[in-house]
Amino acid sequence: MPVSAAGGALGRGSGLYAWWARRDVFPDLPGMTNPADPTVRILYAGRATSLRGRILRNDLRRSGSSVLRRTLAGLLMPTTGYRTTWKDGVVLVPEDEARLTSWMRANLRLTWAEDPYPYEIENELVWRLVPPLNVVGVEPEDLQPSVVAAKKAYEASASPGRNPA
Repeated sequence: MPVSAAGGALGRGSGLYAWWARRDVFPDLPGMTNPADPTVRILYAGRATSLRGRILRNDLRRSGSSVLRRTLAGLLMPTTGYRTTWKDGVVLVPEDEARLTSWMRANLRLTWAEDPYPYEIENELVWRLVPPLNVVGVEPEDLQPSVVAAKKAYEASASPGRNPA
């Protein structure tokens, strides 16, 4: 589902979610094709105690509370010039938070399923789907070096007392 359409449809209950993109988005990364929409492939999967809160308040808004957002920012920094600062951790500056949200809305798709016990099935889901942006729950041989490097570069881009933005 396009991200712009998901907001009104997301429930407040717990569940699992997956982010998808066309093959031309991060073309060097693998990813299983979505059986319902073969034009996209999986990038990331996770769990949430509140799907609506996780997606709308974290993944689409704040890099400080979203592993997905920090990973995307790290992958895109070399071409977008995203800037970071330190606030109890590395975060994008406000203008670049907005730019990343716009990029996500334009380039990503979202699926989800409500489930009262998402913790019990998240690891199995990640293990089976092998989303390339996930680094926890995947086999070591499935880790993507470019994703690991991007995450490290993002985390090193700001520190207490050193704000490059």
